Amino acid sequence: MKNRMMFSLVIVCCMVVFFVLEITACEKPELSQGELIYIPAYSHIYSANSEKPFLLTVTLSIRNTDPVDAMKITKVEYYETQGKLLISYIDTSIILGPLESLRYVVPEKDESGGSGANFLVSWEADKKINQPIVESIMIGTQMQQGVSFTSRGQVITSPED
Repeated sequence: MKNRMMFSLVIVCCMVVFFVLEITACEKPELSQGELIYIPAYSHIYSANSEKPFLLTVTLSIRNTDPVDAMKITKVEYYETQGKLLISYIDTSIILGPLESLRYVVPEKDESGGSGANFLVSWEADKKINQPIVESIMIGTQMQQGVSFTSRGQVITSPED
């Protein structure tokens, strides 16, 4: 009797897990007609008890995830730790075609952003499309040590707000 109840409990748990996974797999991607996205970046980090910075190369990656429609990038800006604008990367809008990507690189030797650097990326589209993936990738190597990590962007405003 005890084994039968345990078996039934395991079956019910498995059904719940599969049901949740099926619902998650069926979710449609979020659609938007434009957004302002905040992306954390780190031109250097600190390790152990040292205040000596470990310098990093930062790559900003902007990826149009829509397989059919283009999007327009209207702003790509790089800010330092205190929020001061360091670089505005574009003067005119850039069209990213379906599944096209764009990147900007902050060289390892550029310490100006600091450990609290960030990007702002603004985009728009003629109609609601898949939201882009916007992330920063940090990588650095010093004295036979390698560090790499990513930071995903977060929407801070959208036309629906």
